[in-house]
Amino acid sequence: MQITEVRLTLRTEDRLKAFVSITFDDAFVVRGLKVIEGNSDLFVAMPSRRRKDGEFRDIAHPINNETRDMIEKAVLDEYARQLELVEKGGGMELQSSIPERELVLAEDLED
Repeated sequence: MQITEVRLTLRTEDRLKAFVSITFDDAFVVRGLKVIEGNSDLFVAMPSRRRKDGEFRDIAHPINNETRDMIEKAVLDEYARQLELVEKGGGMELQSSIPERELVLAEDLED
């Protein structure tokens, strides 16, 4: 299984840094991941829903550390690349680094 695309919508909130969608093997997409600024560093939060009791529960998540590490590395690498583009004057435009580096605007990610 390979991550074939990572799409980000950058945010300017204190802790929430980006919304993320990832595609596996050009065949399966997972939306609703988040890049969060934790107390010591950035981490990737899996998609979740609020239960009736108010608690949040992941609705999709890796079942082993190897897969979690693969997802986190791909997402955080793309996040760093996007920040670099913004700093160079790219504005809030987004680019997908895997596989074709095609330009994607935030409006295109909202379904």
